[in-house]
Amino acid sequence: MAKPLTARAVEQAKPEGRVREIPDGGLPGLYLVIQPSGTRSFTLRYRHIGRTRNMTLGRWPAFSLGEARDAARTALRAIEEGRDPAGEKRHTKTDSSTLCLEVARLFIERDQRPTNRTWKETARLLGLRPDDAHYTLIKGGIIDQWSGRRIEEIRRRDVIAVLDALSEKPATKQNTFAALRRLFNWALARDLIAISPCAGVEAPSPSPARERILTDDEMCWFWYACDAVGPPFAPLFRLLCLTGQRREEVGGMRWGELDGNLWTIPAERVKNGREHSLNLPLSTLAIIKGIPRIQNCSFVFSTTGKTPVSGYSEAKRRLDSAMLKLAQRETARADVQIPPWRLHDLRRTAASGMAKLGIGLPAIEKVLNHVSGSFGGIVGVYQRHEFKAEKAIALEAWNGHVMSLVRAASSKDTSRPLRR
Repeated sequence: MAKPLTARAVEQAKPEGRVREIPDGGLPGLYLVIQPSGTRSFTLRYRHIGRTRNMTLGRWPAFSLGEARDAARTALRAIEEGRDPAGEKRHTKTDSSTLCLEVARLFIERDQRPTNRTWKETARLLGLRPDDAHYTLIKGGIIDQWSGRRIEEIRRRDVIAVLDALSEKPATKQNTFAALRRLFNWALARDLIAISPCAGVEAPSPSPARERILTDDEMCWFWYACDAVGPPFAPLFRLLCLTGQRREEVGGMRWGELDGNLWTIPAERVKNGREHSLNLPLSTLAIIKGIPRIQNCSFVFSTTGKTPVSGYSEAKRRLDSAMLKLAQRETARADVQIPPWRLHDLRRTAASGMAKLGIGLPAIEKVLNHVSGSFGGIVGVYQRHEFKAEKAIALEAWNGHVMSLVRAASSKDTSRPLRR
């Protein structure tokens, strides 16, 4: 009786002058096939409708003994159901429906887009860019790396390799793993794969909560550095600072959402799916009124005239460079540094600033459109007061504080005129 194969035995098995087949005593029907060249692969041998079938499972070492046994057991279960897994595999090779690209596109279109308000971010994490009618590959993205491969060919080591490449970006690593796990669970539910390659992969540790807020000096440097960035990002960045809203909500602002001093963000554009309205202070309105309208464009901020603004990364780099120059000039120190910060930190800065001004936490959370915190759980179900007046007072106070900082900085340096 054949002995069960071991990983060591597979590695040390020697080729001969002809094809060598070593049965696995641990799983009847599974064979290690060694070519005269030394190439090793795993094959399942079985009978279907009175005929012997051979099904190649995978090549060693990319395909381990454990994975070969898992694949063989899955095939044997199919055989017990009267199916022919080898024949099904041959048919699949001529079918593009299980290619990673096609499965990912279908996953986004049928599962994520109808139910997930952040479906575009999920698509981006997987390496797809949503276009008007389809999804294009992002060069170097996950699906691009797996180009030409079928969803059932992706192994645990492939997922681990993707995550290892993101070790320096803990938040992106965590979000990418969540997106991959959803994709493979969806494929598993549709019987496209027998087991998720995310199974057994240790979930990345949650990234530490960010605490960065801009100081008063940094706020002034930020404000005047926007001039070096220019439109459409200069007014956009300043609105992020003055309103405390999310980047995509401000960047996707439409002229039709504005009615006098009232800005209403429709539910489909809000992260929590709830319509959000703000009474904008005069300083914020002045910035919006100064933005030239692009003919036949519904977006307030656009670089194409057809879609919302894009190119944040490059604009942020220019902003950081301009801020550093201002800091060095004002402090008269060439070695001065500004700690790294993100655009989302402007939202935290606004929240912290309003708290310092004595604004109550419920009003701040309503300005930020949070549904957790003070309004989480049962409170969120029964508490329906919209805090319209409180939100207006909070934003007015925060805008007044920011503009007082900017005016004070302008009075110290007459080369920096006050700009809204």
